[in-house]
Amino acid sequence: MAQLVQVEIGDGSDGSVPAGVAVVRLDRPPMNALNTQVQEELRAAAARLTADADVRAVVLFGGDKVFAAGADVKEFSQQDHETMFVDAGRLSSSLDAVARIPKPVIAAVTGYALGGGCELALTADFRVSADNAKWGQPEILLGIIPGAGGTQRLPRLIGPARAKDLIYTGRFVDAEEALQIGLVDAVVPAAEVYSTALAMAAKFATGPSLALAAAKAAVDEGLDGDLASGLRLEAHLFASLFATEDRTTGMQSFIENGPGKAVFK
Repeated sequence: MAQLVQVEIGDGSDGSVPAGVAVVRLDRPPMNALNTQVQEELRAAAARLTADADVRAVVLFGGDKVFAAGADVKEFSQQDHETMFVDAGRLSSSLDAVARIPKPVIAAVTGYALGGGCELALTADFRVSADNAKWGQPEILLGIIPGAGGTQRLPRLIGPARAKDLIYTGRFVDAEEALQIGLVDAVVPAAEVYSTALAMAAKFATGPSLALAAAKAAVDEGLDGDLASGLRLEAHLFASLFATEDRTTGMQSFIENGPGKAVFK
């Protein structure tokens, strides 16, 4: 069985992928539909990259033509309620595994990011969109709703009303509107999407990895609870970083050389 999710970990030797950066590439042409195999390979990739201390930032990429145009509708059409009652949790948890990678994750989106493809991009910390890309959650047009995080991550990102507009109508959003509503963080020509995402990841890869992981946990987990709980979590994570070598390096460099010059191990 062919591998549908490729993982490349850069070591900086040939300049294609920067050292410390991993690229997770969907490879199921023509549209990278997220069938069961893709979902499980994404889960495995997330586990691998979470455990690998040499990986300090991750780029999600679907290729030059398309990110992912959604779930495999043919596969869905063969499933009844009993089957999907089990599979829905597996589908959601496979993308959630990507969201829980404790490192900066950037989605590099070309072509279409629709349905499950949009939900996969939503698991990233940042989204770089091609200027001709199309975004959307068109599940309502199939008589269903998003089932891999769309009803939860999208409103947290762009607000409930805007999320309901996209989910209720199933309409596509172009790159300009996606940027305006906060669905994406940068819009560049299609030929520059991958290189832009790699450059972003490379900057994070030289940062303090434990502090970045703590910052991600504080924001993501804090949003799941009330303000008081989030503040307690933040205080705990803040204090814990005073036990790290990166904190010592960063503060010593600041005192001796000024801000922004620390070299973290």
